[in-house]
Amino acid sequence: MLKDAEKTIGNLIDKQRIAFISSVDDDGFPNTKAMLPPRKREGIKVFYFSTNTSSLRVSQYRVNSKACIYFCDKRFFRGVMLKGIVEALEDAQSKNMIWKDGDTMYYHQGVTDPDYCVLRFTVSEGRYYSNFKSENFFIE
Repeated sequence: MLKDAEKTIGNLIDKQRIAFISSVDDDGFPNTKAMLPPRKREGIKVFYFSTNTSSLRVSQYRVNSKACIYFCDKRFFRGVMLKGIVEALEDAQSKNMIWKDGDTMYYHQGVTDPDYCVLRFTVSEGRYYSNFKSENFFIE
């Protein structure tokens, strides 16, 4: 049994430089890409990523909000898959919440750039892999 899932999984996530995020395309197939890690997280329930509003991923989430994120600790060969729902947020409060100095490199018009949005990923369940064993868990 996974002891203190939030702490164990949170520590794994915080040490990763890459997050893998998946969406569902028009034909029902998963599409996965590497992204920078989440800018903010609320426990292991809600994650916030920055991305381009014009991206393929955002257009796919607007049609089908089901998603998955995966974090892999290659050094210790363990990982966590989180399933849930993604929303693309374009309100000023959400954009300001995760904005960082240097983001103008990606979003030239600054925090109000219409091509900058926030992906809010809300987790419903997950699967943790460590020591050659996997374990499912649910998040309230």
